[in-house]
Amino acid sequence: MRAPPGTRAGYRAFRMLPTRWQDNDAYGHLNNATYYALFDTAVSLWQMDQGMMICGPEATKFLVVESGCRYHAELGFPDILTAGIRVAHIGTSSVRFEIALFRNDSDSAGAEGFFTQVHVGADSRPSLLPEDIRAVLTQLIP
Repeated sequence: MRAPPGTRAGYRAFRMLPTRWQDNDAYGHLNNATYYALFDTAVSLWQMDQGMMICGPEATKFLVVESGCRYHAELGFPDILTAGIRVAHIGTSSVRFEIALFRNDSDSAGAEGFFTQVHVGADSRPSLLPEDIRAVLTQLIP
């Protein structure tokens, strides 16, 4: 049996994300690739809000190694989406983010996705999560 959509209460941080006309596909709802871009944007903005450098020479480098999405309801332009973010797991070098997209004022997720990021060093090999980053990530554990 398929799990029901999550609710806002299950997430720890939120980010408003407006949709754009170009986000819709020929069927009039968000293109599948757009969901992943929204997930990435929400988490990247949250990381930046927490003081994490995610680009440039001083960036804390993360690579996405796994991702997925479950669709519960159609979303599309001109919806205003709220991305709910939480952390499901923190490993020695990785973190699994879970993101829900809520349409307008809905309390029920229209889509829920995840991605796992691995912290890597200059050689692009897995590297231990720095303690300050780990401390920030723990804020998102429900």
